[in-house]
Amino acid sequence: MIAEKALVLYKSRPALVSGIESGKITISPLGEGAVVKVREKDVELLHPGPCNQADIAAAADSEKSVLDIRSGWELIAGDTELPEPATPVLTVRELAELLYEGYTPQSALAVWKLLEDNLFFTGDIHHIKARSKTELEAEEKKRKEKQDEASERSAFLERLKKTISSKGEIPLAETDHRFLQDVEALARGRTDKSRTLKEMGKSETPIEAHRFLLACGAWSVWENPHPSRFGLSLHSAKTAPPPPSDEDRLDLCGLPAFAIDNAFSDDPDDAVSLEGPDSEGRYTLWVHVADPAASVLSDSPADIEARNRGATLYLPEGSARMLAPETLPYFALGYGAGMDCDTDNGSGTDNGSRANDKLSPALSFKISLETGPLPGKELSITETQIIPSIIKVTRLSYQNADKLLNAESQSGNDPAARHSEILSRLYSLAEQNMERRLEGGAVLIELPEAHIHVTENSVSIEPLIQYRSMNLVRECMLLAGEAAARWAVRNRVPFPFISQEAGDLPRVRLSGFAGAWQLRRSMRPRSLSAKPGVHWGLGLDMYTQVTSPLRRYTDLLAHQQIRAFLSGKTPLSEDEVLLRASAAEAAAALASKAERASRSHWIAAYLADKVRTKETAGLQFEGIVLDCQGNKATVIIPGFGLETQVAIKNGEPNAKITLTCLSVKIPEAEAIFAEV
Repeated sequence: MIAEKALVLYKSRPALVSGIESGKITISPLGEGAVVKVREKDVELLHPGPCNQADIAAAADSEKSVLDIRSGWELIAGDTELPEPATPVLTVRELAELLYEGYTPQSALAVWKLLEDNLFFTGDIHHIKARSKTELEAEEKKRKEKQDEASERSAFLERLKKTISSKGEIPLAETDHRFLQDVEALARGRTDKSRTLKEMGKSETPIEAHRFLLACGAWSVWENPHPSRFGLSLHSAKTAPPPPSDEDRLDLCGLPAFAIDNAFSDDPDDAVSLEGPDSEGRYTLWVHVADPAASVLSDSPADIEARNRGATLYLPEGSARMLAPETLPYFALGYGAGMDCDTDNGSGTDNGSRANDKLSPALSFKISLETGPLPGKELSITETQIIPSIIKVTRLSYQNADKLLNAESQSGNDPAARHSEILSRLYSLAEQNMERRLEGGAVLIELPEAHIHVTENSVSIEPLIQYRSMNLVRECMLLAGEAAARWAVRNRVPFPFISQEAGDLPRVRLSGFAGAWQLRRSMRPRSLSAKPGVHWGLGLDMYTQVTSPLRRYTDLLAHQQIRAFLSGKTPLSEDEVLLRASAAEAAAALASKAERASRSHWIAAYLADKVRTKETAGLQFEGIVLDCQGNKATVIIPGFGLETQVAIKNGEPNAKITLTCLSVKIPEAEAIFAEV
């Protein structure tokens, strides 16, 4: 029975009973100065009293030293070495009488504090046990380590403050970096908390964490945290599929096949060939595509890993491939044969001859084309076949492909003349296809791009030159996508189709880069569906992507559907195709965002190095005005392929202005420019 002036526990905290009325107990929790009315069952009796505030204040005087408590613990626990000695179970009263020679409000409070401390004794006020010797030693060791860690951390924070205030002149010790792991985790987007930043009075955001790591010298500009913030791995897929098994393939080795790409490309996955024209002006366009679906089977470990990635992650510092790198020798077209990208070689055949020694399995799209005299009907697809094949590949850079295109006057039977003739015919068909698409409402957007390459201690940025052969390759790949979509519809094969709704085109369309920027802003997102639909931006009635199965999962999925149909197996259903394609598209979208953020980071790093070495003094950049809003302009710097906001004195769309870099913010991946 609890009486007035008793000492009780309420919510595990001591309180003094100040009154009892109508079944309600009025208590004053110690140290809070508040009054609370509770039910008797809500409290536990610590001491029956009478107790007053003076007794509470004197409670500290009744507490014994740690040495005295240890002596009492030894008396209760005994000298046994057993980890679980048969120690008695005590009450508050019993322990108070043993340790403090009496059961008083002060000694009861002291016992409660011992239980709160949980070092020598454990349990609650009704069931108290002494720890075993083993338990006590382990707990004391744990507490000492925690105390030492707290002391080390306090010293670290002091060193950290000095490092930041000295702007890195007083560096951190190598052992200090373990205390920054929480900051690094936040900077990489792996957590949303940082004890260190909080203790230093900083906001807990990835950008602030990045800024902090730079300020204390733990990171340099060579750290790119952006892929990690999107949950992406910087390592390529690890699950390698088996090599392709032997199967009947159409031998197309006698047909010249050209894999044309940037000189820095190292995973060629498409090539083109051409037959014709015949006597009636008909052509056969062959688009040969890498054939990983020959061994990357649906729902295999390699397939699931590729689906989770969605696409290969291309970063200036390297690639994280959707398929294990071990697959490249099996499937990349002409892989290991070398690319003809010698800028001094006008023939475009020296290294290409080495490529002709390399045979590659492919999935070849045989597209029959007809030309006609009617506007908008210059080119049409009349038939499409898809055939597993074996091909010989000549790898060409865009630059040397253009050299062959420009050598149209060559004649004879030598390889250069033959290649030049084939590429010229391919280019003519590409132009006709582009005209056909434009008649269908296609939108062409051409804005400057740059290639960024990062080595261990340098960043190089080179503008991408627009070669004629780029248009050739683009149109051939679009023809393959359109032909594959028609083939899938005709054969009722569920496919991941790509469509796009019409955008809101500007009333007045500007020329130049400003016009391209206008068009890009008017574009709507593309849609992925198991049903075919119009792709407004491409000017096509139906479309899919099938030419990059080493780089995009949806292309690989389409190939798996094609192979299932060709082998007489049942392809996946529409629902299954859409489910897999949607998952892959979501992952690929993250990769695309990480690529854009990484490009901005490395441009900022490049400019930061110029600022640091004062090379930007007098270093100027050409900018092209894309849009003006008052004295603010959206400007593109063609040399970087970078769009930025700049305050300008006056200007109009497509006007050229000269810019200088004022400052760089690495954490924000942002450079500040001003008009000269």
